[in-house]
Amino acid sequence: MKKAFITGITGQDGSYLAELLLAKNYEVHGLIVRHAIEDKVNHLSRIKHIQDKIHLHYGDVTDYPTLWRLLAKIQPDEVYHLAAQSQVGISFEDDFGTLRVNINGTHNILSVIKETCPKAKFYFAGSSEMFGQAKESPQNENTPFNPVSPYAISKVTGFYLTKMYCESYSLFACSGILFNHESPRRGFEFVTRKITSTAVKIKLGLEKELRLGNIETKRDWGFAGDYVEAMWLMLQQDKPDDYVIGTGENHTVKEFIELAFGYLDLDWRKYVIIDEKLYRPAEVYELKADYSKAKKILGWEPKVKFRELVKMMVEEDLILFSSKK
Repeated sequence: MKKAFITGITGQDGSYLAELLLAKNYEVHGLIVRHAIEDKVNHLSRIKHIQDKIHLHYGDVTDYPTLWRLLAKIQPDEVYHLAAQSQVGISFEDDFGTLRVNINGTHNILSVIKETCPKAKFYFAGSSEMFGQAKESPQNENTPFNPVSPYAISKVTGFYLTKMYCESYSLFACSGILFNHESPRRGFEFVTRKITSTAVKIKLGLEKELRLGNIETKRDWGFAGDYVEAMWLMLQQDKPDDYVIGTGENHTVKEFIELAFGYLDLDWRKYVIIDEKLYRPAEVYELKADYSKAKKILGWEPKVKFRELVKMMVEEDLILFSSKK
């Protein structure tokens, strides 16, 4: 039985990945921070249904001794590093914290793997935000990075740390450059879930308006459940390599709004307020993935389409908030 260690297991991606690995008969270990233990209702909600099937360990990616102790004991076959301060907007407000957690966390895990379990395969969660103000579209593995946020800069650094440990120390270490991926498990602080949850609340009479920043930006949105399969496939290869994962389509935030409100028979223009205070200091306007390499080598393709994704999220939020009304 293979063993896997997941940082960020309580998050959207971590929960879907844990489910996938359990279905493949893995022994799954996950790292959780103290607030997840203290706030079980919210922070453990995504893994509550599988909690008795996985092994949870208290710790933090910035805590080198704890990582050493855990990985030396567990001796995982695969390590998936998903934990991060992952909100672009917050990274502008807390740039030092974002850089510290995201860069040091990645460096710590790579170093611990090198010293305690060098045969383990390592996956780093990269981001399409690394491309930033890209000079070409769509973006693939050869597109130069041009990050414009502290979050994106931290991910670029993590990418190169991963590559350095792979090339210098012969670790099986690779990165998935994942474009935006959503689901009903997405945090409410992210724009997609903010849209679907608020639209549902408006439909139920629980809210009156939705305030958003720039709604003309374009993103390549896919389903998180599809993307964790790509993560797993990367670590099943004979040699480590980096892959862009996305749908090959992009849509504006405005399109997302129109669909979400449309499914609820609401005219979004009556409820959405554009608030310039919510604009980012630097904005990435268009991201679109060329995932042809992943399709050719991994045999991976996205299954859930954009419209299906929005509908899925709206329907789940409708169930959630109807029960609370």
